[in-house]
Amino acid sequence: MSGEAWDAGEAVADGAGAQAQGSEAAGDAYGTCGRPLRKVARVVLLDERDRILLLHGHEPGDPADDWWFTPGGGLEGEETREQAALRELAEETGITDVELGPVLWRRVCSFPFAGRRWDQDEWYYLARTSQTVTRAAGLTELERRSVAGARWWTCRELARAHETVYPTRLAELLRRLLDEGPPERPETLDTEIV
Repeated sequence: MSGEAWDAGEAVADGAGAQAQGSEAAGDAYGTCGRPLRKVARVVLLDERDRILLLHGHEPGDPADDWWFTPGGGLEGEETREQAALRELAEETGITDVELGPVLWRRVCSFPFAGRRWDQDEWYYLARTSQTVTRAAGLTELERRSVAGARWWTCRELARAHETVYPTRLAELLRRLLDEGPPERPETLDTEIV
């Protein structure tokens, strides 16, 4: 593989969040099982050629059950979403030379993964980097079993892909972002339940 992507049994399971103009909404939202939604920060990382970095995930033990998704994950301790976004990006990709921008989108999602249901409130941050070589050095044990690699995608490649990508409208959202720039306030995406 080229120096712009990494490969091999390295994994990622991620989390949730909600945003109102850069601050947490009051109170916790609840998921399908009555538990608070997991707060997650995700990164829409673009390089100097406007390619987006996606991770290739799969169900542990079943690489055929696979999908592509943005780097990111759940908040730890008292960290902010911005701190979580940068930490997760570094752990999952090794990329630290990054300019973190505004929150683009918010999404609530629920999906089965690794034998349980994950209910998440996700915030997607725009970020830019000139660093395209990736190396996942800070993955958890579960992540090492469920992520197969990373790849930089052009918007055109993403729009033509016949693969599962989350969020499901990512190609359309990326095209609009590149054409119009970031929204004035975060867009709330449709809830996705898998």
